[in-house]
Amino acid sequence: MGQLRVEKVQEFIKQEISKIILSELKDPRIGFVTVTRVEATGDLRSAKVYVSLMGNDDQKAETWAGLTKALGYMRAEIGKRIRMRCTPELSLHLDETLEYSARIQELILKIKQEEGN
Repeated sequence: MGQLRVEKVQEFIKQEISKIILSELKDPRIGFVTVTRVEATGDLRSAKVYVSLMGNDDQKAETWAGLTKALGYMRAEIGKRIRMRCTPELSLHLDETLEYSARIQELILKIKQEEGN
């Protein structure tokens, strides 16, 4: 399947899941969530949805539980909104790149402060 089509489907899924989480999920456990990227397989049978969670560890755990519970609903909604023979099987993955980059930034600032002394 064409790479351009796969990229378009990935972007569509990312936008639609963001809309679903923002406006349609009524689970009070779900806090601040950002869909960072979607990686679909070449045959579009499955897609990995990477999300970034904000808050303390308890809030993140509650949000993760709410999102995994709503995964079937999100897949059904994607199936209604996209014109494809098969709706991709969705799986959630935690994206920790923001935390990783913040940690790297912190270490760089610490090194600069030590060099300045």
